[in-house]
Amino acid sequence: MLLEPIYEQDFLDCSYGFRPGRSQHQALEKVWTELTRMKGGWVLEVDIRRYFDAIDHGHLREILSHRVRDGVVRRLIGKWLKAGVMEDGCVTHPETGSPQGGVVSPLISNVYLHEILDVWFHEEVKPRLKGRSFMIRFADDVLIGFEREEDARRVMEVLPKRFGKFGLTLHPEKTRLIDFRKPGKKSDDSDDDTGPGTFDLLGFTHHWATSRKGYPVIKRRTAKGRFNRALKRIAEWMRANRHKPIKQQQATLTQKLKGHFGYYGITGNSQALGRFRWRVIRLWKKWLSQRP
Repeated sequence: MLLEPIYEQDFLDCSYGFRPGRSQHQALEKVWTELTRMKGGWVLEVDIRRYFDAIDHGHLREILSHRVRDGVVRRLIGKWLKAGVMEDGCVTHPETGSPQGGVVSPLISNVYLHEILDVWFHEEVKPRLKGRSFMIRFADDVLIGFEREEDARRVMEVLPKRFGKFGLTLHPEKTRLIDFRKPGKKSDDSDDDTGPGTFDLLGFTHHWATSRKGYPVIKRRTAKGRFNRALKRIAEWMRANRHKPIKQQQATLTQKLKGHFGYYGITGNSQALGRFRWRVIRLWKKWLSQRP
């Protein structure tokens, strides 16, 4: 309650996670708008390895000291960080990281990346780029878009060094650069163009498709991993509750479908939603036929 109003004045528009009045859908819409305006480009997916467990307490205290002068508040934050984590009945006190589930962890994670990444990118990196660029961050999910490949590769090269200064490392396989240019457009110095790639963000796969009028457009569909995990959870619930009255099962399944559609029900994702509903109906028939 005390820290949020202070840092909301500092946080940049590129940050969407754990902030009042901001959501995943707003971040997704911003990505779609920026990529459409640039007519595609190069997308850098940034994956921070075990981010919440790797936050350096020394660097965090230094960052907090820039805006928080009250010693009582700083000691309270220190107690949160040192509270320890219970796993399998044993309490451990890690020297780094912020306990996931702690009331202060979401804000602390935003403050840390605000200084390390957001401010650095907008004040030091972006002015030096030759083409247009943008960055979207939802907690530790980071995506950076570039108009020019050379800008993307320069940032990709310097990014691990920047994170390394603050005790963070990038996942070497999950951090990748995607060619997301409009289909048919080739770079001047490249002869082989295998077409645009795809990338996932906040549960959606972004890809190029063709509109009804025949124009290339950017669309979003439910990511395969999220699709399968949601089906698996529903199937497990059906198996455990197949003995209950059918009307009661129907009411619960309706609520589960409404929740799924409420998040994934965006423009261009109707096929994935229809396929999900059809799979749920088939699963329900399967488990009803195996009632004891």
